[in-house]
Amino acid sequence: MNNVQKESPRDHKKFRRRLQILEIARGIIAAKGLRSLKVRDVAEAAGCSVGSVYNEFGDFDGVILTVNRETVQALTVRLSGVPAEDPVRQLYGLAETYLEFFSEHANLLRSLFEHRMEDDRPYPDDILQMVMHAFALMHPPLVRLLPDADDVKIALLSRTLFSAVHGIISLGLEERMIAVPPQMLRQQLDQFLDAHLAGLGIVPAR
Repeated sequence: MNNVQKESPRDHKKFRRRLQILEIARGIIAAKGLRSLKVRDVAEAAGCSVGSVYNEFGDFDGVILTVNRETVQALTVRLSGVPAEDPVRQLYGLAETYLEFFSEHANLLRSLFEHRMEDDRPYPDDILQMVMHAFALMHPPLVRLLPDADDVKIALLSRTLFSAVHGIISLGLEERMIAVPPQMLRQQLDQFLDAHLAGLGIVPAR
């Protein structure tokens, strides 16, 4: 007996509406930033009511969080693809890949860090863990480069490195200030890593 249930037309319609809402929300955030995202605009563009948006995602936070989950998943996939044969070059590659991703998806990535939950509710733990996992991709090459360092030091160092890289890129691409061309940002990242790694007794990649 076949226990596989076929998707009903109603379920299919609901699934398509959910994808449409996400696509519209993602497009608005990508083009205009998180602050421009309004539930009524999303509902109108999707041809549904505000209540339908809430029914699909619980609340408007649910829409934003789903987009943010997709963003950090895409980021992690990109970072995970950096070659790991040489740990020094891997660190430079992670920084360069982060710059490339940020340049391509600046507003989506900013949404990941800018979003605040309504009513001061805590940020979902699964997304925090996903972000920390992305940050932790700097952990393995540092372990190889600093075999005598303890895990706590390596964890703090990897977080500091990624935070610094994020800050350099985020401020460098900020259009409200004087945006720095990506090529110059890449040079600044290399210079930062050169100096930081040299301070740890690690020969920079050249």
